Amino acid sequence: MTTRAKRVTPITMGVALTATALLALAGCGSSAKGDGTSSSSSSKSLASAASAAPACLPATLKISARLPGSSVDVSPAPGSVTANPGTQISFLGLPAARIHVISVTGARSGGHVGRLEPYSQGDGASFVPDKPFQAGERVEVRATIGAAAGSTGGKDYHYGFRVDTPYSTTAVGEFPNPTAPPADYQSFDTLPGVQAPVLTVTVPDRDPGAGDVFTTNGPGPGRYGALIYTPQGRLVWFDQMAGGITADDLSVQSYEGQRDLTFWQGRVLSLGFGQGADVVMNSSYQTVATVRGGNGLAADLHDFQIAADGVAYITAYNPIDCDLSSAGGARDDVILDAAMQEIDMRTGLVRWEWHSLDHVGVMESETSPPTGSAWDWFHLNSIDPEPDGNILISARNMWAAYQIQGGTGQILWRLGGLDSSFAMGPGTRTAWQHDARLLPDGEITLFDDGSDPTEPFEDHHSRAIRIALDLANHRASLVSALIHPNPPLLAASQGNMQTLADGNTVVGYGGVPEISEYASSGELLFDAHLPYDLIFYRGFRYPWTGRPLTPPAVVANANNTSLETIVHMSWNGATGVASWRVLAGPRASSLQPQTTIASTGFESQTILPETFAYVAVEALDSGGHVLATSRSVKVESFASAFPRAGRSR
Repeated sequence: MTTRAKRVTPITMGVALTATALLALAGCGSSAKGDGTSSSSSSKSLASAASAAPACLPATLKISARLPGSSVDVSPAPGSVTANPGTQISFLGLPAARIHVISVTGARSGGHVGRLEPYSQGDGASFVPDKPFQAGERVEVRATIGAAAGSTGGKDYHYGFRVDTPYSTTAVGEFPNPTAPPADYQSFDTLPGVQAPVLTVTVPDRDPGAGDVFTTNGPGPGRYGALIYTPQGRLVWFDQMAGGITADDLSVQSYEGQRDLTFWQGRVLSLGFGQGADVVMNSSYQTVATVRGGNGLAADLHDFQIAADGVAYITAYNPIDCDLSSAGGARDDVILDAAMQEIDMRTGLVRWEWHSLDHVGVMESETSPPTGSAWDWFHLNSIDPEPDGNILISARNMWAAYQIQGGTGQILWRLGGLDSSFAMGPGTRTAWQHDARLLPDGEITLFDDGSDPTEPFEDHHSRAIRIALDLANHRASLVSALIHPNPPLLAASQGNMQTLADGNTVVGYGGVPEISEYASSGELLFDAHLPYDLIFYRGFRYPWTGRPLTPPAVVANANNTSLETIVHMSWNGATGVASWRVLAGPRASSLQPQTTIASTGFESQTILPETFAYVAVEALDSGGHVLATSRSVKVESFASAFPRAGRSR
């Protein structure tokens, strides 16, 4: 084990916190001994707490979700101390007909009746209790596993778990969202109120096959939302959020045989995690699935991975009251337990759940309990499900990645951190890293934020690294490290590394909103950035074809002489629009073609050399075929057009 001094945790989302945002979180709720004792089941605020919180640090970390002598994995796992009061009881590994729940009893809440609801995949079921459990209590489960319905021969199991004491985040502030300066964004006549960040391309694209640029803006300055750009920096799609909702982690994944957009949307708390839901949209930008967290937890922003047969993996954060005096904190404190959930996308049931506190010691953290805020000791930020069922995760505040055994949840090995399973070769150690991925050849990729204040100043830069593992001899070797040239970039938080099919690498620098593509030789093939006072979580490149179901947008007004007609047109999310045909006339029912113009950007415009009462536009592909037609709109006066886009002219 490597011993180092603890770090002060840097702000995890790269945005300064207000005093209000820093004021909150303290406590946790399960007995380490599993004796059923706990404090009140109600959540409380740190400022008002006056007594010790329940014990929540487990007495042992050798917890397995596998029922002995069976192929069934259960969650909450036997002996675990992190179950939320709203938890289901999941049985994964056998058809529902061979799972028989005899009794579920809380030490305080008493017996629970409920429904055994099968997973759509046919390999298990969740017992959904009729009422929540009480915080701090021990729950006993009795079940018979293996016997077919109406027959004998199954095996009886009796196990227990402890319920934690949730800390309410109701009073916890969100990240500040100041207005971005006008130079940071572009606005449009056809989309009033939309302010899309400008993407500046600094190295022209030399790999057009990599596709478009996918990213998000926020949390931080400017309007939040999901963004697609061409590699030339032209906006393709902006799904602008409203009411403080943030979008993060825009990607393309396969769902039910289609290539769909996926992203998270919700609120980002000042504590550095999100509470929301994961969204799947088709190429027409219609929502085809929404994945929410289960067991009383909300889906977090950090990762959303779709696996085969309608299974999704999500991150979730579980703030709990906890006595942290044994870890250098307060007796009445709060810890952020990081959770990973395997969700049945068709039913919303939680098939399996894993908690950091049940498996990793808090003293392995590179951070210490802060004063006046929750301890984000682990900070789960990526999930990588593997074909063999195992799962690779990254924990930012551990400076480590973990290989988790599928089903049992036990840790197979650690890469980096204070208790690495490998001898770490030169250049393999990371600081505050993100986005651990296992490649088909067994190598690991990571985005190393690298903001280690103990290292020499000249070493302060972020890297996209590839590591080879010698599992037999327990050695880790650096294969390659990509560092942004001129200048090297240092991301205080966030970031990702995407390995393309041809071996090229796309790097998103997170807290520094830069996206770059490198050849396998390290040559920079593409480079672009949002305004540097903005923030994105990850950046990707994918080929994309979008065809919205909504029609193109068009607005028109007379010019200042009232003798000509100015026409603006756009189609948010559409690809393949080569030109626009402008129709105009005295009535909406009698429009005639007036001109055809090239599509010159997200929004195109033209001027017709006479006045008309109504206009419409047709979006044309490169062959001149009509892709879609806008509705007919009335031509406005010149004066009425001034406030339309919320800007002066």
